[in-house]
Amino acid sequence: MPRINEIFQSLQGEGHHAGVPSVFIRFSGCNLRCPFCDTDHAAYALMTNEEIAAEACRYNAPWVILTGGEPSLQAEQELVDLLHQNGKKVAIETNGTHPLPPGIDWITLSPKTGICGEADLPLRIDRADEIKVVDTGQPLDPYFSLGCRTPRTLMYLQPCFVADEKERQANIRRTVERVIADPRWTLSAQLHRFLNIP
Repeated sequence: MPRINEIFQSLQGEGHHAGVPSVFIRFSGCNLRCPFCDTDHAAYALMTNEEIAAEACRYNAPWVILTGGEPSLQAEQELVDLLHQNGKKVAIETNGTHPLPPGIDWITLSPKTGICGEADLPLRIDRADEIKVVDTGQPLDPYFSLGCRTPRTLMYLQPCFVADEKERQANIRRTVERVIADPRWTLSAQLHRFLNIP
């Protein structure tokens, strides 16, 4: 059974759908160990796909976001089908190192190559609607060569969020400067953090 950290409704805070009401299904567990991860992997409930879909469909938001952790390790075709049958559009936020169930409506790839230790695993997806890169100061050109990228793939650069205020502001300045210097990128500002919502 999938391990679910939480299910809640809020506004999407990142990428192309920033500001759109969405239900978030946060899976617990990941195959990477990123130092900036914001998921408590020790806290979860075991739920069936039917229970997950029923909880998500209590909310009126049109989009359901499968996130984590790494949702592709546990998200199953049955869950995607149940959400679609209830009129929901399904998006996933993934590191791309594990195959996805078919039928996902929007794929956000957040590759962690070069910033999470064992993260240099090969990509196992062949499509990304948007690529969201957490900016830790790493070289950015390689992201434009990813095999799942097409001319229509949107490219977002996001400041690395840290607890220390001075370091956080420095990260934001660096990312803004990098986006201005290379307009192939769009800034992903993590709207939910500025609004202080989940």
